[in-house]
Amino acid sequence: MISERINGALKKFRLSDIDVQVYFFLANQGSNEIREIAVALNLPEKTIRKSLKHLQTTRIVKASIEHPLEFMALPFERALDLLIEIKKEQAKTLKATREELLSTWRSLTEKDDEKS
Repeated sequence: MISERINGALKKFRLSDIDVQVYFFLANQGSNEIREIAVALNLPEKTIRKSLKHLQTTRIVKASIEHPLEFMALPFERALDLLIEIKKEQAKTLKATREELLSTWRSLTEKDDEKS
């Protein structure tokens, strides 16, 4: 069972409840195929595929190169570090575009003021 604290923390990194379940399953059970994950979690394979795609995008789950594909989770400590690093990069990008965004905002609001 996933603790509420861990579930809540992972959801702050834009992981869905199903993403958390799939990650937790793989982290505890080791590499598995989509069908095995779906059966274990009692979820449709389509739902598992969508979740695995998202988890691969965040790079906390990887797929084997063999057929059939098996998926494996990064250890929790590494996954957490990676998710934190992604958030830091997003904040840095947003901060870097701050002046441009403010300039665009000002030009939009000035046009609205001129129309009034």
